[in-house]
Amino acid sequence: MFRNQFMREMHAGEEDAVEALLRAAFGQPDEATLVRKLRKQGVIAGEAVVPGEDGPVGYVALSDMVAPKGWLCLAPVAVAPDQQGQGIGRRLCGMISEWARQAGQTVVVLGEPGFYQRAGFSLERAQKLTSPFPLDHTLIARPGEDMPKDRLVYPKAFGATE
Repeated sequence: MFRNQFMREMHAGEEDAVEALLRAAFGQPDEATLVRKLRKQGVIAGEAVVPGEDGPVGYVALSDMVAPKGWLCLAPVAVAPDQQGQGIGRRLCGMISEWARQAGQTVVVLGEPGFYQRAGFSLERAQKLTSPFPLDHTLIARPGEDMPKDRLVYPKAFGATE
């Protein structure tokens, strides 16, 4: 049951279980491939899971942006299909957005605006950024209320063109 589960750092040896979770959550291998590429490129800043009885039921990865230096991107976020709709993904993302504000960090996410806004990310504050991806699906979490004007350069694994 979700109320007894807490996000924790992913442990060495959980890579295969996380890959299975990503494939199940998304119904195809793209996100699992993305994570493998990010790991190989050495740009993952952190990976966290929500443990379940038979392995992780939730997963998030933060990777170092190429630019602006010091910024992170959140992707992917996954929840096991049989656990979806219980607030696990929103709680994971909410913890990350709150951490970003508390730590003085900027985290960028590309995704469904309604979901990420409920988790504490701001669509409005990201609208002056320059990105290879659509700004109407780009959100940020960071301290303050400013609207940064930086150019986003994602790790190569994301396949973005500058």
